[in-house]
Amino acid sequence: MITKREKLVLVGNGMAGVGTLEQILKLGGAYDITVFGSEPHPNYNRIMLSYVLEGSKTVDDIILNSLDWYKENNITLHTGTTVTQIDEAKQQILTDNGLAVSYDKVIIATGSNSFILPVPGSDKEGVVGFRDIADCDAMLEAAKQYKKAAVIGGGLLGLEAAKGLVNLGMDVTVVHLMEDLMERQLDRNASSMLQAELERQGVKFAMGKQTVELTGSERVSGLRFSDGSELEAEFVVMAVGIKPNVALAKDSGITVNRGIVVNDYLQTSMNNVYSVGECSEHRGVCYGLVAPLFEQGMVLAKHLCGVATKPYEGSVVSTKLKISGVDVFSAGEFLETSEHTVISAKDEWKKTYKKILLKNNIIVGAVLFGDVTESANLQKLVKQGSEMTDEIYAEVMGTSCCGGGEAKKGMSVEAMADEEIVCGCNGVTKKAIVDAVTENGFTTVDEIKACTGATRSCGGCKPVVEQILQFVLGDSFQQSAKQGICSCTTLSRDEIVAEITAKGLRTTKEVMNVLGWKQEEGCSKCRPAVNYYLGMIYPDTHEDEKESRFVNERMSANIQKDGTFTVVPRMYGGVTTPEDLMKIAEVSLKYDVKVVKVTGGQRLDLIGVKKEDVPKVWEELDMPSGYAYAKSLRTVKTCVGSQFCRFGTQDSMGMGALMERKYERLDFPAKFKMAVNGCPRNCAESCTKDIGIVGNDGGWEVFIGGNGGIKPRIADSFCKVKTDDELIEVCSAVMQYYRETGNYLERTSEWVERMGLESIQKAILDNEENRKELAARIDFALAQVTDPWKKMLNDDSTRTALFEDARI
Repeated sequence: MITKREKLVLVGNGMAGVGTLEQILKLGGAYDITVFGSEPHPNYNRIMLSYVLEGSKTVDDIILNSLDWYKENNITLHTGTTVTQIDEAKQQILTDNGLAVSYDKVIIATGSNSFILPVPGSDKEGVVGFRDIADCDAMLEAAKQYKKAAVIGGGLLGLEAAKGLVNLGMDVTVVHLMEDLMERQLDRNASSMLQAELERQGVKFAMGKQTVELTGSERVSGLRFSDGSELEAEFVVMAVGIKPNVALAKDSGITVNRGIVVNDYLQTSMNNVYSVGECSEHRGVCYGLVAPLFEQGMVLAKHLCGVATKPYEGSVVSTKLKISGVDVFSAGEFLETSEHTVISAKDEWKKTYKKILLKNNIIVGAVLFGDVTESANLQKLVKQGSEMTDEIYAEVMGTSCCGGGEAKKGMSVEAMADEEIVCGCNGVTKKAIVDAVTENGFTTVDEIKACTGATRSCGGCKPVVEQILQFVLGDSFQQSAKQGICSCTTLSRDEIVAEITAKGLRTTKEVMNVLGWKQEEGCSKCRPAVNYYLGMIYPDTHEDEKESRFVNERMSANIQKDGTFTVVPRMYGGVTTPEDLMKIAEVSLKYDVKVVKVTGGQRLDLIGVKKEDVPKVWEELDMPSGYAYAKSLRTVKTCVGSQFCRFGTQDSMGMGALMERKYERLDFPAKFKMAVNGCPRNCAESCTKDIGIVGNDGGWEVFIGGNGGIKPRIADSFCKVKTDDELIEVCSAVMQYYRETGNYLERTSEWVERMGLESIQKAILDNEENRKELAARIDFALAQVTDPWKKMLNDDSTRTALFEDARI
């Protein structure tokens, strides 16, 4: 006898609801499933909207479950459809477009809406929330037309919106009612460190300001505050909070307080109707963080599948976030009172902060800033209400109570509960990862990612996933956990380079064929890497494969979001002439260049050149390419040095120009920046460059591995030299060693940490023969390079294909 499958309807196509469906499918739940979503998209990761806003990801990149996934699992999906009522008597779902769908069980997962301040002017044009893809699109469009923006709200969403708008070129001020950013997750110390870092990245702040009116006629023009002061703004993002979307439940007669009231099995007051996620209220609490929503989903999935489960009793809230490249974490209580014992450590130079709160020696809360490697361990300790001991202190603080130096890191994942969520973005538990390893024989993070989704989104959980992998595999971890450069191959960077050399492979296609790539044509990750490795190994004979390059490198110019290009000529050491400035001005006027921008690398960007005009601009400028688009030397920043500065001890401008002329046009694993200072005052900011050079009375000091970008890092002091010749030899050796050992797209900041400063010093400073050989090899490679602008101007077919055809 065939048992009729029950009809399950999910209202809401977001992370909480679809995450519950994923658990039901894993448990073998026999339901005919229908999903309704108000947005015209399949399920996507709302957490990643800030990455779409800043341009590092597209909407397609943040899709969690593609349309094919729904088909493969026999799920009927209605996008762009809003459910308006649940008819309990008829057991039907009614929609805004006239559909009536019968059900046996319903899950409401309608999430939440942006809270719009009820102040005069909040309905004006140019005022949006930041909650979905439509909001993101509105912000991207606004950045094309307007310059000044205000973001009301200093929480996570507000800060992400602000940084995204800054990256889009807007002048952005965050307006916050409180004196501290993210006051619900961070204490004052961590908040002030976060604000300082965001100010360094270009975000402005108006703290302690209450917005009472949005000014302007039809479109917003500014904000007026309770103290009478005003702020000019052509675009306003409301990010002051969220409110549960309870309209459907209320209209259907379901009990609602702030959220949809549910019991410990996520049941609402209506029979056979359940609710999960931000729209739900459990024991008086509405959760806005991701992990509790997945915990609710797991309980509900088991309940609906008839699997024994503990009731949902609420969540111990913890927050682990990455805001504009800065890691922050908090769990439990984080604001100290007289009842707390406080353990803290703050490092202003490393920009890290750690605080643990105790009550009667019980760990009740923690805050981390900058370094969150102990977050999983601290979350467990807070959740379990562990008592502080000397051993725990040494483990989480990195030192012993008796001052005995660094403590050995423990395997905190061993004590994690099976149902503890490791990947908050995708709701992946420790057990799901362990099962993926033991049942499928997985040995790499990439395999776990493909199977479970862990690390698929922000990547913040990758260290914990690696720890779990090591914990399960034990002694076999090191030899088994080798990962290929991408999913097309199991070969590492070093193995590919060795095979190319040993077998004399000469083209990307040959490498992929001979070395057994899983995908015959490779992918966007491995093709540029292999092309770089071939060029590094065979600098005199390798013919660069333009089709393997990223679009900016193919075009020898930076494509902008409106389809125009930025052309950046060289200015050696940041120095130019009146004649070159006149030439730049004349060409900019002739070809209607939208913006001429002075960059942080001391040169001029010509922004907004039409595609068909790019070669004409190159020709009429008659200047070398500045390689602003390439994985090569971008700039050598200089101060005025001994030529003009009364403090200067060395000719920084002369040395900077010499360095830039010598090393320009050569490919590196990633973009490469240098700086030369004429004295230790460091006006050219050598401490954040791949190679930083500081002049002193006795010669030069060389620093390596600095980075001022998404992952800031202060450069390490590498060596001191007395003469210019020694300086050039050392820099040449460092660059070539990086070229030969660096992973593709690996900045020197990551390379130095992976290789170890001492091992690099040993290979270069302690081995004169090797140093000279490295310098000779880079000189040989440099002898082969030519200016790409001049090369393309003399190649009619390539120029026509790239700049005159319809496609790039």
